[in-house]
Amino acid sequence: MPKLKTKKAAAKRFKATGTGRFKHHKANKGHLLTVKSPKRKMGLRKAGMVDKTNEAAVRAMLPYA
Repeated sequence: MPKLKTKKAAAKRFKATGTGRFKHHKANKGHLLTVKSPKRKMGLRKAGMVDKTNEAAVRAMLPYA
């Protein structure tokens, strides 16, 4: 059986955790930051987890993660 290709765009955006779930960076931290409250910006610093409904799709894109 041939090797599976990793989707490189997904590899740059998701990282597997030790338990097999995937973490990602949160959106809305790129620009227009003066409008957003400090509390909101602090929350955007933390990594988010991929939802259970999307985990199978991410796993298919990252076969060796």
